[in-house]
Parts: sequence; C-alpha cells; structure tokens
Amino acid sequence: MNKCIFIGNLTRDPEYTQTGSGVSLCRFSIAVSRSFKREGEPEADFFNIVTWRGLADNCHKYLSKGSKVCVIGSMQNRTYDDKEGNKRFTSDVVADEVEFVGSRNATAPSEQAPAQKPASRGGDNSPFQAVVEDDLPF
Repeated sequence: MNKCIFIGNLTRDPEYTQTGSGVSLCRFSIAVSRSFKREGEPEADFFNIVTWRGLADNCHKYLSKGSKVCVIGSMQNRTYDDKEGNKRFTSDVVADEVEFVGSRNATAPSEQAPAQKPASRGGDNSPFQAVVEDDLPF
C-alpha cells in the first residue's frame, strides 16, 4: 500500500502549468514539523507535492506561500537527466486530496471569507426542522 498523509505549510507559491494536451498541473512543496527534536537535525521535513486537473486549478487559485494544508496521496520516485546529462532522482507526493486547513491569508482578516451564518432552526425555507431536546433518545 502506498498512502501518505501530511499536514504542513507551503514553502513557496504554487507553480502552475499545463501539459501539451491542456491538462492542469500544479507543484508546490510543504514543510512538515517533526514531533520531536534531536540535536543537529532539522526540525521539519520537506515534501514536493504534485496535483492534477481540477485539484491543480484549485490549489493554484487558493494556495500561497505559508498556507496550511493536509495532503493525502501516494509517493512516487522518478529519475531524469539534468541539463548537464547527470541522472537525478526525485520523490514526489502525487496528491489525491488537498484540504485547505488554514485561512487563505491569516494575516489579513479583512480578506478572509465571510463568516458562515449559523444553521437555521427551521423556517426560512430551511431543509432542517427544529428539535425539542426532550424528544431526543439520549
């Protein structure tokens, strides 16, 4: 089984491109804090994330450096030859899901999405009905 789940912050703005056939592709990297510290070791691990199609469009549109995300996907290793002809190896997480954990811009509350209205207790053409707590079986 090849399944990865990471929660971290983007280390740079996403890079958005399209393939020759017009398929959307978005790449970004995240820093994932370690739960413990050892002397001389980094306090975070860094992972390259790749998203495709509609997920790539959303990541490009809504994410930026510093955004907090939860990424669920699979790890893929690949090799390629660089400009000098040297063989290079890289590992990427190909995301199946990206959950936007934090607000789009935590430092500017005026630009955040408006707060959601509380759920209605009936009326106003709401699909929800009022519940009398004494009628609940628990």
